[in-house]
Amino acid sequence: MVKNVLIVDDSRIMRSIVKSYFDELKISCQYFEAADGEEAWWMLLREQMHLVLLDWNMPKLSGLGFLMRARAINKYKQLPIIMVTSEKARFNVIQALKAGATDYIIKPINSRQFAEKLNKIKL
Repeated sequence: MVKNVLIVDDSRIMRSIVKSYFDELKISCQYFEAADGEEAWWMLLREQMHLVLLDWNMPKLSGLGFLMRARAINKYKQLPIIMVTSEKARFNVIQALKAGATDYIIKPINSRQFAEKLNKIKL
């Protein structure tokens, strides 16, 4: 079964980099891309996702706002949501994990680190 992956980042380049890591790891996915949290929210409501990779700082709805909105709905409580962000302050990491992030990757990311995080969720 092909997994649906939602990549949410206001940087098109970052979305491309993330997709390239999936290709490098030979993980077959159907990608959905959103440039902000609001657009991502509507995609999540329309499509069944198996993983969300989520930036923090975005227009319209932040990654943290998206995460909190998703975790408030039973259907999305177990959905793997990994923050992929340049927000590296300890407070932010703790805040995201308390809000329900499955894991946290600090940019810039590398393929080894990316593979480790995906292995943890058994994608």
